[in-house]
Amino acid sequence: MYRSKNYKASMEIVPNEAVEADKAFELVVQTAKAKFDESIEAHFKLGVDSRHADQQVRGTVALPNGTGKAVRVLAIVKGGKEAEAKVAGADFVGAEEMIQKIQTDNWFDYDVIVTSPDMMGQLGRAAKLLGPKGLMPNPKSGTVTPDVAKAIQEIKSGKIEYRLDKTNIIHCPIGKASFGKEKLLENYEVLLGAIQRAKPAAAKGTYIKSISVCSTMGPGIKIIARDS
Repeated sequence: MYRSKNYKASMEIVPNEAVEADKAFELVVQTAKAKFDESIEAHFKLGVDSRHADQQVRGTVALPNGTGKAVRVLAIVKGGKEAEAKVAGADFVGAEEMIQKIQTDNWFDYDVIVTSPDMMGQLGRAAKLLGPKGLMPNPKSGTVTPDVAKAIQEIKSGKIEYRLDKTNIIHCPIGKASFGKEKLLENYEVLLGAIQRAKPAAAKGTYIKSISVCSTMGPGIKIIARDS
């Protein structure tokens, strides 16, 4: 696999062993050498089995410093809630016509869908398209709610969803390289705390097996994992 000169240079300063979180974020900022403001992601390998419903790990958390990314929100609502959604900052607002656009045009120019409970029956018709892309709203993630305006405001201000994938890993954006070590570390600690609190009762043995962080173009840096 081809690796750039910057990547190879970064690998020379990244240790093979796991390091404390503050050191990891010092290194992740140092190794983000692209000409653009690289995103920073955290990856948590958990000791659970995502095939079992009682071992799912999923929730939302508001990062104190946001993610640095402009999140495009589609609000599927009707009646008076349309005006509320627009005021709250939704990028796209509509009802049945938006669902139809998803189905007929394979339209996915948004990052999150927020809807009210009364629209879920109709939106369910697009579940086969939205589900595989992780876009289907869910009450557990706060994207199906009577208070659509509040949900939109929280998402726009830095609220993110974390969820286990099929390989039992949670992948989450936690900011940009330009945030610097301290803000990234603060976001990380809030996310880590949320994942720790979401530990399923059915989980046995070591819950957090490994943690790593990386920038868009940089190498992974391992963080010492502690369950609590």
